[in-house]
Amino acid sequence: MKRVIAVAAFAFSIMGSASVASASAGSSDTTTTTTTVLAEVAPVPIKSGTGRRIVYANRQQRVWVINADNEVIRTFPVSGMLGQPGKGTFSVFSKSPTSYSPEFAGVTFRFMTRFAIGRNGGNIGFHEIPIRNNKPMQTVDELGAFKGSGCLRSSTQDALFIYQWATLGTKVVVVP
Repeated sequence: MKRVIAVAAFAFSIMGSASVASASAGSSDTTTTTTTVLAEVAPVPIKSGTGRRIVYANRQQRVWVINADNEVIRTFPVSGMLGQPGKGTFSVFSKSPTSYSPEFAGVTFRFMTRFAIGRNGGNIGFHEIPIRNNKPMQTVDELGAFKGSGCLRSSTQDALFIYQWATLGTKVVVVP
């Protein structure tokens, strides 16, 4: 007589799976159950346009990168400033592998992808968490909190992705 014992294991990541084998006592028969659980990903905000674009939801402090087929190819938390930039549709107008600001002495911004002008007249863009005196100004775990002064801070991997994916003219939609 074969006894089947089903065991489910859950992996909480964007795409993850786990396998667990089990056997009943005194039996060599085993059953393996594999369960894949997808982490819940925030949906793209409504009224954020169509087609190839980057969407930034200010209150959520989250970015979505969307291809020409309206498929989300990447989403990640950022740290910006509440209400900055204001809602609207913008275009990437400038990119720099490394940049500096006269406003913030000793601060380096890598993988800068600029798309808007802020209230103070300065450029707003996506970039890696800024570095001051060779130290990050916040941790990756703090992304998603309002910590920026206008630009959108992200992890090195996400900043590099935007920098490489976005071309001049790429649409950026900002929603509240």
